[in-house]
Amino acid sequence: MMSPAATATAAAATFRSAAPASSSYPSTRRRRSRLPAISASLSSSSSDEPLLVRAARGEDGLPRPPAWMMRQAGRYMAEYQALAKRHPSFRERSEKTDFIVEITLQPWRAFAPDGVILFSDILTPLPAIGVPFDISDSKGPVIQTPVRSEDQVKELIPIDLDMLQFVGESLKILRNEIDGKAALLGFVGAPWTIATYVVEGGMTNTYTNIKSMCYTAPNVLRGLLSHLAQAISDYIIYQVNSGAQCIQIFDSWGGQLPPHVWEQWSKPYIKQIVSRIKKECPHVPLVLYINGNGGLLERMKDTGVDVIGLDWTVDMADGRRRLGNGISVQGNVDPAFLFSPLPVLTDEIHRVVKSAGPKGHILNLGHGVLQKTPEEAVAHFFDVTRSLRYDSLFQGSVAEELQPVA
Repeated sequence: MMSPAATATAAAATFRSAAPASSSYPSTRRRRSRLPAISASLSSSSSDEPLLVRAARGEDGLPRPPAWMMRQAGRYMAEYQALAKRHPSFRERSEKTDFIVEITLQPWRAFAPDGVILFSDILTPLPAIGVPFDISDSKGPVIQTPVRSEDQVKELIPIDLDMLQFVGESLKILRNEIDGKAALLGFVGAPWTIATYVVEGGMTNTYTNIKSMCYTAPNVLRGLLSHLAQAISDYIIYQVNSGAQCIQIFDSWGGQLPPHVWEQWSKPYIKQIVSRIKKECPHVPLVLYINGNGGLLERMKDTGVDVIGLDWTVDMADGRRRLGNGISVQGNVDPAFLFSPLPVLTDEIHRVVKSAGPKGHILNLGHGVLQKTPEEAVAHFFDVTRSLRYDSLFQGSVAEELQPVA
């Protein structure tokens, strides 16, 4: 049996030999000159693992926080816009290996973040469990037949990973292309968030159908969430086996629930996923992000994940106090700061990093990159982060050993 590294190398070679001459697939020679310098600066580390993975585990002695951005690949980049103009179907761009690899690598070539996250969508695995969907330019995701009955839940199938081979192949190629210079991240949607689309039939501002099911058809909803938890667990393991080194779980719409309702209808299914991944992939850190999570931090920690992603409405220092030092944090610069003068952005990065402390922090935004974000600001974000050093930021100070607020 081939090792994961050999498998990735073989996959990359096969992909290149099969790619047409006009393919936009990138060569590693196109990477910017800053990449070798990053590699050299980290090569003195006692660990061969990427900085981001080590920070996610809360390791001591890291030189600086690693950084990446949610939605760092996508529509704010001119390079992506040009590709999307030639290939207007989002499903095509996110479900064909050559496009996935190219789009994923675009921000890495341009900005050299410490984390490279797969270009995909949280709904990508739905057809593999028997839920087809379309994407409308005006409405976003559309599920023609929402799942709202017991019979419909029974018709769902165990996830067919053969239908997701483009994800596995992309991760293998990306792991080879990145070559240890950054962490490769995969991601999934949490059961509740995926269920909102499946039940509502697409995007919603009110969530009335799924929220009412909590009380009008609780057994149906439990069956759906349980099925999704199993499928998502399988999908995470598949991503890990294909090369992902860290997984982010997006419970994007969990923040639309009152905390006690989230405790009942989202948290148990996330815990189910985390428990299984910790048994089968104990080396892979798990990040949990919820948009609007200020009222949920302590409950999020109880899921067992390694990292809590804070949105920008949570004060980083307060979040640290509430969570304690026993768990890593991610975030949480307001994406709007990327539209501010660069010195203002620099100050905000410093403020967030100092508030998070010199251990267990992954610098990120508090939400995804906004559509018209200047690429210059994104480059500045990562340049500033690379220049940071904990020993100078916290010179003469003693890190406070925080305990969770009771």
